[in-house]
Amino acid sequence: MQNDLIIRAARGEKTERSPVWVMRQAGRILPEYRAVRASLSGFKELVETPDLAAEVTVQPVDILGVDAAIIFSDILVIPEAMGLPYEMIKGKGPHFPKVIERASDIDALHVADGSELQYVYDAIRETRKRLDGRVPVIGFAGAPFTILCYMIEGQGSKTFSNARRWLHAYPNEAHALLEKITASTIAYLKLQVAAGVSVYQVFDSWAGVLSKSLYQEFCMPYLERIAQEVNSVPRTIFAKGAQFAMEDLMASSYNTVGLDWTMDPMQIRAMNPSKVLQGNLDPTVLYAEDEVVVQKTNEMLSSFSGGGHIANLGHGVYPDTDWRKVKLFIDTIKTSNNTNQ
Repeated sequence: MQNDLIIRAARGEKTERSPVWVMRQAGRILPEYRAVRASLSGFKELVETPDLAAEVTVQPVDILGVDAAIIFSDILVIPEAMGLPYEMIKGKGPHFPKVIERASDIDALHVADGSELQYVYDAIRETRKRLDGRVPVIGFAGAPFTILCYMIEGQGSKTFSNARRWLHAYPNEAHALLEKITASTIAYLKLQVAAGVSVYQVFDSWAGVLSKSLYQEFCMPYLERIAQEVNSVPRTIFAKGAQFAMEDLMASSYNTVGLDWTMDPMQIRAMNPSKVLQGNLDPTVLYAEDEVVVQKTNEMLSSFSGGGHIANLGHGVYPDTDWRKVKLFIDTIKTSNNTNQ
């Protein structure tokens, strides 16, 4: 591997600087991505066509200069593999024609063994071939609770109140669903590793809608099981909006804990100084003038001093962001005198 910064940083090793990648880097901000996307019938065709998925995965490495490629896919491939297909509606996002409404719906799902998602592994292998050892490939999956949210709600939501209702009204059924999702996710991530990912990240995108007690009951056991069972490569957990869960996550088996932009790195590092942190520039900073982007990026780097760090945004880059601002963010990190230790 010509550039193994992110692998070494995730292992807790000292690196000459913080490695950097960006959530949602393979996507909407790049004109090259939009050109590929415009030639297709829909988002899912891109996800399910390995050559094209590999092409857009490599684009940010070539154009932005990131230290890792993250495979172009979607967290919702897991429910589909379990027997609950989804659609991606332009301008609206994901939609499930059928949702989980009762215990019998959970019984009808099967635990995916991973073979249903061969196109993802083919895309990983093709990506590695195109990268030719320049940078590592990051794999990913959705956290079990976040996947449950979509399977019950059927679409995005600000509150996921129906999914939360299940945790209170039908806790046994919720656990049964989480068990199936977790087993499917473990099989999926193991095959991603076998295909060649060097690091993986679990996205708990909707963690912030829960209380601490609910997170401890319905999230942590399943997250911990994933980290313990898929442990041959470094692993990252990113739980957006879950300040209340940081103490538990910092004590977990994940090598790296991602922070959103509302979180104080120094405060969280004090919980476990040996844990590697990732993040956490507010994505809206990238709408500022260039000098502000540079200033805020350097301030972000300084806030993570005193321990292992992987530089990133505090959430995915927004689709109308000028890609040159993202490159400025990346270049600022790559030229900083920050020593990652």
